[in-house]
Amino acid sequence: MTIASADPTRVRSRWQLGRAAWAVTAVFALSNSPTPLYVYWQQALGFSPGVLTVVFAAYIAGLVLTLLVAGRAADRYGRKRVVVPGIVIALVSAVLFTLAHDVTALIVARVLVGIAVGIMVSAGMAAVVDLAGDGRRDAGSMLASIAMVIGAGLGPLLSGLVSAVTDQPVVPVFAVNVLLLVLALIGYLGLPADRPAAGASGVPWPRLPRVALQHRRHVWSGVGVFAPGLTATSFVLSLGPSLLVLVLGNTSPLLAGGVACAMFLAATGSQLLLRQLAVPRLFAFGTASTVLAMGAVVLTIVTASPVLFVASALLAGTGQGLGQLGGLRLIARHVAGGRRAEANAALNIGAYLPAAALTVATGYAAGAWGMPGGVTALAATLALLGLVLGVGAHRRSAAG
Repeated sequence: MTIASADPTRVRSRWQLGRAAWAVTAVFALSNSPTPLYVYWQQALGFSPGVLTVVFAAYIAGLVLTLLVAGRAADRYGRKRVVVPGIVIALVSAVLFTLAHDVTALIVARVLVGIAVGIMVSAGMAAVVDLAGDGRRDAGSMLASIAMVIGAGLGPLLSGLVSAVTDQPVVPVFAVNVLLLVLALIGYLGLPADRPAAGASGVPWPRLPRVALQHRRHVWSGVGVFAPGLTATSFVLSLGPSLLVLVLGNTSPLLAGGVACAMFLAATGSQLLLRQLAVPRLFAFGTASTVLAMGAVVLTIVTASPVLFVASALLAGTGQGLGQLGGLRLIARHVAGGRRAEANAALNIGAYLPAAALTVATGYAAGAWGMPGGVTALAATLALLGLVLGVGAHRRSAAG
């Protein structure tokens, strides 16, 4: 009996695809590793919930500013030339987190990791779709999305586990992140360099990403579901640990990290389970999940039930995951490769800006009105916005 050997080109392609996806995972693991440590830093450095959300939003500021450049730079000069510096920036951020002894250092570290994530959600995720090949764009977009949410869940789980076994968790948590990022850097350096676009020269100055008129509805449809879902998960990541302490009386960083991890596992699982659905149905389920998540948040405050808090996190993760998958799938199907990273940047700017604004507003509202009042205001606002935007996204995507 003859055993057919594997096609070496296909094996090499899968290996390269895996390395590109791992870089996305490693950077997103770093981005959410601080989540269970916020209560630790809050107690050690003595800052308010409002300042806490500013620290969290500094990450989004760095991310959004990067998206003004990174997508076009990746389309013009190639993915690798943009992604490798992004991994290096993430390494610098991890070192700063390790050394941070005041709020300013935390903010700088968060800005830097936001820059790295901005590079990954535009150039890094576009590279995964490119390496999957023209005939597998849907599979490539799903792999890119799953690589992101696995990393986003891995970071807080790691941080929570370390925090449960030591009173000084910061150094070991970010030492592991450095190791993950070094492995990602080594893997990415071994990828072939993609060719710059014809006539590429000069430095792309910051500006809002531009999407061809016929593709704008595809991007905005994704934003309509991804943005509310991302805002819901941003709330769990930034204020979730404080809500556990102030409303539920639970100070366990392992619980905070475990809930954040479970939230992103729900994002991964929902994408795998529902990957065969058409985009309009993905958007419908994503919208419903986000609205139900906000209802569960309000019920958590009313009943002080940890079970409902976990349910809200799982529903929020599902809403973000399905909105992101639907948005990436529309871009992969309709936007040409030479403009795909810029379209990814537009999708993420549209999602992260409202997430930052609403999360910071909630932090200061919680300081002024108390945690129950501030969080209830966010939940009601987000549920209404999510429903209105989700219905619009469903109609636009169903129209073709």
